[in-house]
Amino acid sequence: MSRPEILLERLERVGAALRDSGHALALIGLGSVGLERERLDAHSDLDFFAIVEPGHKARYIDRLDWLAQAHPLAWHFRNTVDGHKALMADGVFCEFAVFEPRELEVIPFAPGRVVWRREGVDEAIAQPRRPVPDARLPDETWIVGEALGNLFVGLQRWLRGERLVAARLVQVHALDRLIELDALRHAPQADSAADPFNRERRIERRQPSMLEDLPEVMAGYARTPQAALAVLDALARRGAQLDAAMTARIRALAAQALTAPSGSPAASPGTPAR
Repeated sequence: MSRPEILLERLERVGAALRDSGHALALIGLGSVGLERERLDAHSDLDFFAIVEPGHKARYIDRLDWLAQAHPLAWHFRNTVDGHKALMADGVFCEFAVFEPRELEVIPFAPGRVVWRREGVDEAIAQPRRPVPDARLPDETWIVGEALGNLFVGLQRWLRGERLVAARLVQVHALDRLIELDALRHAPQADSAADPFNRERRIERRQPSMLEDLPEVMAGYARTPQAALAVLDALARRGAQLDAAMTARIRALAAQALTAPSGSPAASPGTPAR
């Protein structure tokens, strides 16, 4: 069987194991093993919810014999109060949560697919009652202002010697804002669904207009000043209304960072430490 076929068949086995476990109600497949099976490939995981009878949630979280019945486990880790990440012995990776029916009323999740359900359980159990996070993009003024603030503070942190937090402010937070502005300028590709919980998922397909910029705006831990200038230029190319005074200050900080001796934090003139 192909890897996608193995994954779908494995999920069916998980459903059968839940059926035989005595207190399970349903198995909901999510993501690429749910309603987005056109995305299923050799690198997909098994994402699912196991729905169990009231009062039995702890048993299904504390003892994973039901999951091992589908296939032996090589490793597992309880990553939330509701579930685990697990690796099966043949390399199939699982991320799952266990819920009782009443909990589904308050949990936001993308619509899923019922893989198995006990007789009498409503098919609509795979449909969320609470909406997923709002997928609408923020206001452009906020996007650009937040990006400039991230670049400024990130370069200040760099000059102080806080290189990791600087890299995150510039190459994560400011980059997130660039991604949002790019999405405003270029309609994302319709053939690649957005992840409401993680906007950068599948960005290479959804926003190919970002591809040329990504190597420069994510230049790495040692190249945050260069990345900051690249983000600033990428914002400008997309028509962002950049405040002249703030832009000049960011460029001055980047120039100072680029000329400072390697590994030696340089104080930013006129700016008190915080």
